[in-house]
Amino acid sequence: QVQLVESGGGSVQAGGSLRLSCAASGSIASSYCMGWFRQAPGKEREVVAVIYTYGASTWYAESVKGRFTVSQDNAKNTLYLQMNGLKPEDTAIYYCAAASASYCYTTPPLKNGANYWGQGTQVTVSS
Repeated sequence: QVQLVESGGGSVQAGGSLRLSCAASGSIASSYCMGWFRQAPGKEREVVAVIYTYGASTWYAESVKGRFTVSQDNAKNTLYLQMNGLKPEDTAIYYCAAASASYCYTTPPLKNGANYWGQGTQVTVSS
């Protein structure tokens, strides 16, 4: 069992930056990959960034590529999402997730969800 707790959300102006953290209660090394999702009001949840636990390869949605960076610190059991160049359309609740291999190896990864979820943290970007 893995419990995930996000932090670092908040309100920023367009062009600003935020770094989200996701602290895992268990070892993130037990997950095959971890990712960040977001859900804006009235929209479906979408996966924005994924990192594979072994090898640390990454995947990004086109909408955030070049602006967001996902990383992990296995020693601290923490997942991060560095968000730069934020836009109003990035406004959403952001969730971290941990997943087994069957969820990780889809196209795009985690399109079918994940095994474990955090409670979410709100990110609001004003123009």
